[in-house]
Amino acid sequence: MRTTLLALILSLSVLTGLRAAELSAEDRAAGLAHLEKTRAGVIAAAEGLSEAQLNFKTAPEKWSVAQVLEHIASAEDMLMGLVTGQVMKAPPPAEGTDFKATDQLILKAIPDRSQKQSAPEPLIPTNRYGSSAEAVKHFGESRAKTLALMKESNELRGHAFDSPLGKLDAYQWLLFISAHTERHTKQILEVKADSGFPKS
Repeated sequence: MRTTLLALILSLSVLTGLRAAELSAEDRAAGLAHLEKTRAGVIAAAEGLSEAQLNFKTAPEKWSVAQVLEHIASAEDMLMGLVTGQVMKAPPPAEGTDFKATDQLILKAIPDRSQKQSAPEPLIPTNRYGSSAEAVKHFGESRAKTLALMKESNELRGHAFDSPLGKLDAYQWLLFISAHTERHTKQILEVKADSGFPKS
Protein backbone atom coordinates (compact mmCIF):
# COMPACT_ATOMS: atom_id res chain seq x y z
CA MET A 1 0.00 0.00 0.00
CA ARG A 2 2.80 2.36 0.97
CA THR A 3 4.63 1.55 -2.29
CA THR A 4 1.48 2.23 -4.31
CA LEU A 5 0.92 5.56 -2.54
CA LEU A 6 4.53 6.58 -3.14
CA ALA A 7 4.24 5.71 -6.83
CA LEU A 8 1.05 7.77 -7.09
CA ILE A 9 2.71 10.78 -5.45
CA LEU A 10 5.72 10.50 -7.78
CA SER A 11 3.52 10.24 -10.87
CA LEU A 12 1.49 13.26 -9.79
CA SER A 13 4.74 15.20 -9.29
CA VAL A 14 5.87 14.29 -12.80
CA LEU A 15 2.54 15.34 -14.28
CA THR A 16 2.66 18.63 -12.38
CA GLY A 17 6.16 19.26 -13.73
CA LEU A 18 4.99 18.55 -17.26
CA ARG A 19 2.11 20.97 -16.92
CA ALA A 20 4.46 23.64 -15.60
CA ALA A 21 6.68 23.18 -18.67
CA GLU A 22 3.89 23.50 -21.22
CA LEU A 23 4.07 26.40 -23.65
CA SER A 24 1.22 28.83 -23.13
CA ALA A 25 -1.05 29.77 -26.01
CA GLU A 26 0.02 33.38 -25.49
CA ASP A 27 3.72 32.54 -25.81
CA ARG A 28 3.11 30.36 -28.87
CA ALA A 29 1.18 33.17 -30.57
CA ALA A 30 3.91 35.68 -29.71
CA GLY A 31 6.60 33.35 -31.08
CA LEU A 32 4.70 32.77 -34.30
CA ALA A 33 4.11 36.50 -34.73
CA HIS A 34 7.82 37.26 -34.24
CA LEU A 35 8.87 34.59 -36.73
CA GLU A 36 6.38 35.92 -39.29
CA LYS A 37 7.52 39.49 -38.70
CA THR A 38 11.21 38.72 -39.19
CA ARG A 39 10.45 36.56 -42.24
CA ALA A 40 8.60 39.47 -43.82
CA GLY A 41 11.43 41.82 -42.85
CA VAL A 42 14.00 39.84 -44.83
CA ILE A 43 11.78 39.67 -47.90
CA ALA A 44 11.02 43.39 -47.76
CA ALA A 45 14.69 44.33 -47.25
CA ALA A 46 15.79 42.29 -50.28
CA GLU A 47 12.92 43.16 -52.62
CA GLY A 48 13.70 44.93 -55.87
CA LEU A 49 17.46 45.25 -55.40
CA SER A 50 19.73 45.27 -58.45
CA GLU A 51 22.90 43.21 -58.69
CA ALA A 52 24.93 46.35 -58.00
CA GLN A 53 22.92 47.01 -54.86
CA LEU A 54 23.07 43.40 -53.71
CA ASN A 55 26.84 43.27 -54.08
CA PHE A 56 27.72 46.72 -52.71
CA LYS A 57 29.99 46.75 -49.67
CA THR A 58 30.47 49.70 -47.33
CA ALA A 59 34.10 48.56 -46.88
CA PRO A 60 36.18 45.68 -48.29
CA GLU A 61 35.91 43.66 -45.08
CA LYS A 62 32.17 44.24 -44.68
CA TRP A 63 29.42 42.00 -45.99
CA SER A 64 27.19 42.94 -48.90
CA VAL A 65 23.41 42.54 -48.80
CA ALA A 66 23.84 39.35 -50.86
CA GLN A 67 26.23 37.93 -48.28
CA VAL A 68 23.97 38.82 -45.38
CA LEU A 69 21.01 37.13 -47.09
CA GLU A 70 23.08 33.99 -47.54
CA HIS A 71 24.12 34.10 -43.89
CA ILE A 72 20.51 34.46 -42.72
CA ALA A 73 19.40 31.48 -44.80
CA SER A 74 22.29 29.22 -43.77
CA ALA A 75 21.95 30.18 -40.10
CA GLU A 76 18.28 29.19 -40.13
CA ASP A 77 19.28 25.72 -41.31
CA MET A 78 22.12 25.33 -38.82
CA LEU A 79 20.13 26.53 -35.83
CA MET A 80 17.08 24.45 -36.72
CA GLY A 81 19.37 21.44 -37.06
CA LEU A 82 20.56 22.15 -33.52
CA VAL A 83 16.99 22.45 -32.24
CA THR A 84 15.70 19.23 -33.80
CA GLY A 85 18.91 17.23 -33.40
CA GLN A 86 19.98 18.23 -29.89
CA VAL A 87 17.70 20.66 -28.05
CA MET A 88 14.53 18.58 -28.44
CA LYS A 89 16.41 15.56 -27.04
CA ALA A 90 17.93 17.41 -24.08
CA PRO A 91 16.76 17.18 -20.44
CA PRO A 92 14.09 19.56 -19.12
CA PRO A 93 15.03 22.99 -17.77
CA ALA A 94 15.76 23.37 -14.06
CA GLU A 95 12.87 23.86 -11.69
CA GLY A 96 12.07 27.50 -11.03
CA THR A 97 13.38 28.64 -14.42
CA ASP A 98 12.21 32.19 -15.20
CA PHE A 99 11.05 31.61 -18.77
CA LYS A 100 9.71 35.12 -19.34
CA ALA A 101 12.95 36.86 -18.34
CA THR A 102 15.00 34.72 -20.71
CA ASP A 103 12.46 35.16 -23.53
CA GLN A 104 12.80 38.93 -23.20
CA LEU A 105 16.60 38.77 -22.94
CA ILE A 106 16.81 36.92 -26.26
CA LEU A 107 14.55 39.38 -28.04
CA LYS A 108 16.55 42.31 -26.68
CA ALA A 109 20.16 41.08 -26.74
CA ILE A 110 20.42 39.14 -30.00
CA PRO A 111 19.19 41.93 -32.35
CA ASP A 112 21.42 44.50 -30.60
CA ARG A 113 23.87 45.60 -33.29
CA SER A 114 25.99 47.62 -30.83
CA GLN A 115 27.63 44.33 -29.84
CA LYS A 116 29.53 43.03 -32.86
CA GLN A 117 30.09 39.30 -33.28
CA SER A 118 32.06 37.20 -35.74
CA ALA A 119 30.20 34.52 -37.65
CA PRO A 120 31.33 30.92 -37.12
CA GLU A 121 33.20 29.42 -40.04
CA PRO A 122 30.27 27.33 -41.38
CA LEU A 123 28.12 30.46 -41.66
CA ILE A 124 30.59 32.69 -43.51
CA PRO A 125 29.10 33.44 -46.97
CA THR A 126 30.47 31.37 -49.86
CA ASN A 127 27.74 31.96 -52.46
CA ARG A 128 26.35 28.51 -51.60
CA TYR A 129 22.93 29.28 -53.11
CA GLY A 130 24.21 30.77 -56.36
CA SER A 131 22.13 33.95 -56.16
CA SER A 132 20.36 36.18 -53.68
CA ALA A 133 16.99 35.15 -55.12
CA GLU A 134 17.80 31.53 -54.33
CA ALA A 135 19.04 32.48 -50.86
CA VAL A 136 15.76 34.26 -50.11
CA LYS A 137 13.78 31.32 -51.52
CA HIS A 138 15.77 28.88 -49.39
CA PHE A 139 15.25 31.05 -46.33
CA GLY A 140 11.49 31.07 -46.93
CA GLU A 141 11.38 27.29 -47.18
CA SER A 142 13.47 26.88 -44.04
CA ARG A 143 11.41 29.44 -42.11
CA ALA A 144 8.26 27.48 -42.98
CA LYS A 145 9.74 24.52 -41.07
CA THR A 146 10.62 26.75 -38.13
CA LEU A 147 7.07 28.10 -38.06
CA ALA A 148 5.65 24.57 -38.23
CA LEU A 149 7.68 23.49 -35.19
CA MET A 150 6.60 26.59 -33.27
CA LYS A 151 2.97 25.95 -34.21
CA GLU A 152 2.75 22.20 -33.70
CA SER A 153 5.13 21.05 -30.97
CA ASN A 154 3.87 20.62 -27.41
CA GLU A 155 7.36 20.05 -26.02
CA LEU A 156 9.02 23.42 -26.63
CA ARG A 157 9.31 24.20 -22.91
CA GLY A 158 10.27 20.63 -22.04
CA HIS A 159 13.92 20.58 -23.14
CA ALA A 160 16.84 22.94 -22.48
CA PHE A 161 20.27 23.13 -24.08
CA ASP A 162 23.37 25.29 -23.63
CA SER A 163 23.69 28.58 -25.52
CA PRO A 164 25.78 31.78 -25.23
CA LEU A 165 22.95 33.10 -23.04
CA GLY A 166 22.84 30.06 -20.77
CA LYS A 167 20.46 27.14 -21.09
CA LEU A 168 17.59 27.85 -23.48
CA ASP A 169 14.51 25.73 -23.96
CA ALA A 170 13.40 24.83 -27.48
CA TYR A 171 10.92 27.72 -27.61
CA GLN A 172 13.69 30.12 -26.70
CA TRP A 173 15.95 28.65 -29.36
CA LEU A 174 13.23 29.40 -31.93
CA LEU A 175 13.06 32.95 -30.57
CA PHE A 176 16.86 33.03 -30.92
CA ILE A 177 16.52 32.09 -34.61
CA SER A 178 13.98 34.85 -35.17
CA ALA A 179 16.02 37.42 -33.23
CA HIS A 180 19.12 36.46 -35.22
CA THR A 181 17.15 37.15 -38.41
CA GLU A 182 16.15 40.54 -37.04
CA ARG A 183 19.78 41.33 -36.19
CA HIS A 184 20.95 40.71 -39.74
CA THR A 185 17.98 42.40 -41.36
CA LYS A 186 19.15 45.49 -39.48
CA GLN A 187 22.57 44.89 -41.02
CA ILE A 188 21.02 44.89 -44.50
CA LEU A 189 19.24 48.16 -43.73
CA GLU A 190 22.53 49.67 -42.55
CA VAL A 191 24.14 48.78 -45.90
CA LYS A 192 21.19 50.25 -47.79
CA ALA A 193 21.39 53.46 -45.74
CA ASP A 194 25.07 54.01 -46.58
CA SER A 195 25.78 57.13 -48.62
CA GLY A 196 27.59 55.08 -51.25
CA PHE A 197 24.78 52.59 -51.79
CA PRO A 198 23.94 52.49 -55.51
CA LYS A 199 20.76 54.27 -56.55
CA SER A 200 19.89 51.42 -58.86
